[in-house]
Amino acid sequence: MKLRVEGIAKIAHEANRAYRDEIGEDPGPSWVDAPDWQKESVIDGVLGWLQGSIDTPEDSHQSWLDLKIENGWEYGPVKDPEAKTHPCLMPYADLPEEQKLKDSLFSTIVLACKPALAEGEIEAEFTET
Repeated sequence: MKLRVEGIAKIAHEANRAYRDEIGEDPGPSWVDAPDWQKESVIDGVLGWLQGSIDTPEDSHQSWLDLKIENGWEYGPVKDPEAKTHPCLMPYADLPEEQKLKDSLFSTIVLACKPALAEGEIEAEFTET
């Protein structure tokens, strides 16, 4: 069976939830219950890795950071989607190690799943949106 971009995003999202739970953070909603903005953010990250516009965990964080800022998010001590605040809205170098690990985990999952990606899937993602 071949994977779709959204399938890889779902796997990465669920792994991130498990990691957040393990380090004592609120894991947030499952993929099925996640709001569209959250799913789109994960899909954008997956596409960045698959297309080669993201090459490092630092690039991944910067891409996420840029998207959040573009959408009106600001630094805040607590993640609050209503207020659009997030404690990780800072340069990658300033993140605690446990937060940097989220970007490494994400990249590892995406790159491990890349060989199972259905042929033409990246191109199809652009024609469907």
